[in-house]
Amino acid sequence: MLFAETGHGGPSLVRSGGGSMSAGSHQQPSDLTWIGQDRRLARRVGQPLAKFMAVESASGILLIIATIAALVWANSPWNDVYDNFLHFNINVEIGPFHLEESFLHFVNDGLMAIFFFVVGLEIKREMTTGELRDPRAALLPMVAAVGGMVVPALLFVAITRQSPASDGWGIPMATDIAFAVGIVSLLGRRVPTQLKIFLLTLAIVDDIGAIAVIAIFYSSGIAFGWLGIAAGLLVTVFFLQRAKVWYTPLYVLLGAICWYAMLESGIHATLAGVALGLLTPARPLQCDIEPGRVVQEIGSETFDGHTYRRVDLYIRETVPVAERLQTLLHPFTSFLVIPIFALVNAGIVLSGEGIREAAGSAVTLGIIVGLVAGKTIGISAGAYLAVKSKACALPSGVTWPQVVAVALLAGIGFTVALFITSLAYADEAIVTQAKMGILVASTIAAIAGAALLHRATRDNSDDRRVDDEAEHGLFEALQNRLEPIAESVMAAPEAEKTSSGPHE
Repeated sequence: MLFAETGHGGPSLVRSGGGSMSAGSHQQPSDLTWIGQDRRLARRVGQPLAKFMAVESASGILLIIATIAALVWANSPWNDVYDNFLHFNINVEIGPFHLEESFLHFVNDGLMAIFFFVVGLEIKREMTTGELRDPRAALLPMVAAVGGMVVPALLFVAITRQSPASDGWGIPMATDIAFAVGIVSLLGRRVPTQLKIFLLTLAIVDDIGAIAVIAIFYSSGIAFGWLGIAAGLLVTVFFLQRAKVWYTPLYVLLGAICWYAMLESGIHATLAGVALGLLTPARPLQCDIEPGRVVQEIGSETFDGHTYRRVDLYIRETVPVAERLQTLLHPFTSFLVIPIFALVNAGIVLSGEGIREAAGSAVTLGIIVGLVAGKTIGISAGAYLAVKSKACALPSGVTWPQVVAVALLAGIGFTVALFITSLAYADEAIVTQAKMGILVASTIAAIAGAALLHRATRDNSDDRRVDDEAEHGLFEALQNRLEPIAESVMAAPEAEKTSSGPHE
């Protein structure tokens, strides 16, 4: 079984065949798997770890742990080991391709490309089958998101004026949705569903804005030859998909070359991940399967391994490729890539002199004001103007104090804010001041936003009872029923052969 994060909504329990259920529901793992066995290591390590990863705020908790570890390590007697760790040289040479990067740049340019690939998948899914497919329905969070990007940038520029430090105006535009959703999940059912949808849609639009800012304003020295190669590879991927070529290793190879070409072109390499994510099909490849026939197959007495594999193929192909890739890659990005990113980027040396410089720095102040005040004002004002102009309405069950609370939580600008910092500044002193501003602003926004949301939702009572089969669709419900059969078939092939009798 896999644990994945559905969209920006935190981790959910996802089965390898594509079915899923909410993280809040609990299913006892089968004793046919290692984690379900009554072994000491499984009981004391595997099962507690599985339960932790099923909690919606788990990835945010790991992010906090990685950030604290980076700060402690950078300010410990072993800070030289931390510095050597960041600048450890990675040298890769394959034929004509040569890549030499420090570990820090490998994480920021390489691993983060996978993170942005998943972001691209999420954007494609939302634009195809999600909230963004109907612009009118998504108008409120879209307008709010634009306000939440423009106002922080303007406040930052106003505070830093026209100094070189103003180059970081994109930093306070970013929202770290993993933290924001983690805090919302702690309040459970008292938070209206429509408010959660508002936050998630807001985050998707925010991601699109951040990607556009990185592509347009934080790329330099463009080499058009390499850019042409990258564009040609993306066109190749598009036509291969049109021709229904689904050989995964081929796409991995083309994606890797496209990433390298984008890196050499001067446009940030992570944008290759976004582009490939947007090209991934977000609709099922198999749409003409008859549910009744699949149910008959499952209910037949002669259900054997061959039948299972055929039915499993039917079910898997009704799940879009983009959704399957999200299921596969979200655990990797949420529980490995992002914590490693925090570990290598959040290590700030907190000396007395450095703190005094940051306290008087326009960069630090601009980021704090931009993230905390700018996000709150921009999102709230954008939503208010959209509603008052009658272009859209406030969702049912959502109040204005709740909107303001979510706007404040959007001021948690950690992951992407740190990422843009690494692109905006080369001066280590300014980078340190910016990182301090991000940490302080994110802490303020998290505490104040959580307190305000708790107060704004204290009278809410939500006793919704969700039917898993209705929520996730017939085919995913069938997958839930198939899993015990799959485990039996895979674990006992001899029994399967015996049950088939002489007709096999």
